[in-house]
Amino acid sequence: MRRIKLTLQYDGTDYSGWQVQPDRVTIQVIVETVLRKMTGEETKLLSAGRTDAGVHALQQVASFDTASQYPPEIFQKALNGMLPRDIRIISSDYAVDDFHPRYSAKAKSYFYLIDCSEIRNPFLGRYSYFCKYRLDSKKMIKAAACLIGRHDFSSFRASGCGARSTVKEIYGIEVKQMNTIEFLTAGFSGSFIRISVKGNAFLRHMVRNIAGTMIEVGRNRISPGGLRVILEARDRKLAGPAAPAGGLFLERVFY
Repeated sequence: MRRIKLTLQYDGTDYSGWQVQPDRVTIQVIVETVLRKMTGEETKLLSAGRTDAGVHALQQVASFDTASQYPPEIFQKALNGMLPRDIRIISSDYAVDDFHPRYSAKAKSYFYLIDCSEIRNPFLGRYSYFCKYRLDSKKMIKAAACLIGRHDFSSFRASGCGARSTVKEIYGIEVKQMNTIEFLTAGFSGSFIRISVKGNAFLRHMVRNIAGTMIEVGRNRISPGGLRVILEARDRKLAGPAAPAGGLFLERVFY
């Protein structure tokens, strides 16, 4: 048996997330189905993270074991020939026997994109949250500082989260105000905010819950100091609503 490591990109709009679910179309189901056609094996993919329904990935990492003699480059070429256009294998390599996409990872980074422009951009609608309100990015920047470090993130944990521990470490968080976005070689003008988060691991919906709470700060419904109070309270009911999935990207997995 050999272990193959895949790096994927996908537009998650039309999928019910990464993980296999009964009667749902997910990224894992699609890729495993194609692998079975290639190898004739009951292949199970392991991933670096279980992205939610509608969440996108610029770099998702997965691995599988196989007895087939196909080299990694053939897996990449064949999978891309059979997968839907919104799922791509951007690299394929051999991995050592003890490699695990999740447990071998040192860190992961996500970003969340908010469109605060007066008019919704028709091209960015699948990849951002259109916010009807002007947000105070300076207050959001000030509030974000309290999240850096090792904390109990129970206030930003979704129900049904199966994590053994709610203590995670955020290495960095950045709130960036932008007046233009480059997309498909075109520059779109408007008002955009990008929330970037890098950490050792994340709870279910943690980044979306942080983004949703940061939006409440930007709307002056929660003070910058109030975010620390919410964090220390370890009470999900005090935080803001989860931001919609479409604005969230799994950006990179670090090994």
